[in-house]
Amino acid sequence: MSGYKTEKRNFDRKLNLTALRPYGDTMNDGRIQLSFTLPVGNCEKSTEAAKEIAGKMGLTDIVTASIKPLDTNFTMYILYGTFTGSIDYERIDAPEKENTAMGMQETDAFIRENIGRKIIVAGASTGTDAHTVGIDAIMNMKGYAGHYGLERYEMLETYNLGAQVPNIDLVRFAVSKNADVLLVSQTVTQKDVHIKNLTQLVEMVEAEGIRENVLLICGGARISNRLAKELGYDAGFGSGKFADDVATYFAREIAHRKGMGRKENEQL
Repeated sequence: MSGYKTEKRNFDRKLNLTALRPYGDTMNDGRIQLSFTLPVGNCEKSTEAAKEIAGKMGLTDIVTASIKPLDTNFTMYILYGTFTGSIDYERIDAPEKENTAMGMQETDAFIRENIGRKIIVAGASTGTDAHTVGIDAIMNMKGYAGHYGLERYEMLETYNLGAQVPNIDLVRFAVSKNADVLLVSQTVTQKDVHIKNLTQLVEMVEAEGIRENVLLICGGARISNRLAKELGYDAGFGSGKFADDVATYFAREIAHRKGMGRKENEQL
């Protein structure tokens, strides 16, 4: 145990959050794994080109870990390099959601006690996005990776509209069902098409006059909470988030808004 305590103290001394660097094998070594594809064939020249690109990113001690020809004119590379700079972690200001997620039964109990009715949730992959993997992982009863989807919750009334749903159809459906929450999954992100699509949905919700009545939540591999808020959403969920994270957020937020409304009425 004494050895562990000594190691822990050494770790704490080496970790400087005002000069944070990536961790590979040892603290502050700055080692980074980088992968990308070049539109050229696999040869010695293209391998050197890949290493030169990594060098222009500011990496040193570059090692080629993997080379995979995709066809005669495209090659994927995985490289390792050392990042010699650092960032001040303490100065970063990022919008945070409450991190502690409730389980399904706990969320159902919370809704019964604090809201007193089922929460109505409508979700879809909108625009030209034909992928349902994201919205299904959150909404489908089976869920994903051991986390049950929203369809299994007793205190949620859920509607999964599927993929390639025009934004206007989702908005009209929300109005017809008096939805409390709109969930939008975006998997296709080439040329930032997800940004345009998500922005359009916000504009339509506002034009319909229901923005104050619904929580807008988006998710996907390239979605962050910061991006979601910048686009006008209430929250965003990226990789590593599950149905219980999403349900916990909107249950607590709806209960909070309900409480705020009650306080405003009492003041009147």
